[in-house]
Amino acid sequence: MNKAAILVIDDEVQIRRLLEITLESNHFNVESAETAKEGLRIAASHPPDLIILDLGLPDENGHNLLKKLREWYTNPVLILSVQNDEDDIVKALDNGANDYLVKPFRTGELLARIRSALRSTAPEDNNPVIDCKDLQIDLATRTVKKNNELVKLTATEYKLLSLFTRQEGKVLTHQYLLREVWGPGYINQSQYLRVFIAQLRKKIEKDPNRPAYIITESGVGYRFIAKE
Repeated sequence: MNKAAILVIDDEVQIRRLLEITLESNHFNVESAETAKEGLRIAASHPPDLIILDLGLPDENGHNLLKKLREWYTNPVLILSVQNDEDDIVKALDNGANDYLVKPFRTGELLARIRSALRSTAPEDNNPVIDCKDLQIDLATRTVKKNNELVKLTATEYKLLSLFTRQEGKVLTHQYLLREVWGPGYINQSQYLRVFIAQLRKKIEKDPNRPAYIITESGVGYRFIAKE
């Protein structure tokens, strides 16, 4: 089996070394860069399967580097930063980051986020069926079953669930969901999203008050978790 290649762009030598040891011991190939310029050069010459990007780089703001990468780089980008302001998180996600972790981080959580991001880029079957424990979602036939019983969803509920399942594990911001489901004129109508998320949870979750599939990322958006 080929090892996934990960590029770490971070100016802290201790963090780079920690990530190299952690990732290599978990069977990833790792390259590192301490500046935006070096990271962009490595990414362009040897495109990795995933990039771990710090926002506080010495030569260029990480948000700007993310925008440059997203002009051509389509694989996952995971932000790893000390910046924990909601505006920074939302900005990074809206600029194309797949996920965001705040330093200091837990190694187990980082590895789980990496695996989830890499799964999202795996080739899909022609007729993909997503089997999540007691929930089955067939994207080809547009049917949803819970405990083998058909779940009746409205067109809007299905569109919302489809967006989640096609980007499993990725944080989807409020603005992104509102724009994709209702259109650009609704990006400030967060009440629409709250109502439909609540309705969807009632239909697919075992306990809507303690959701296992549609997870709230406070102040940012939601994440769909299909697997442990």
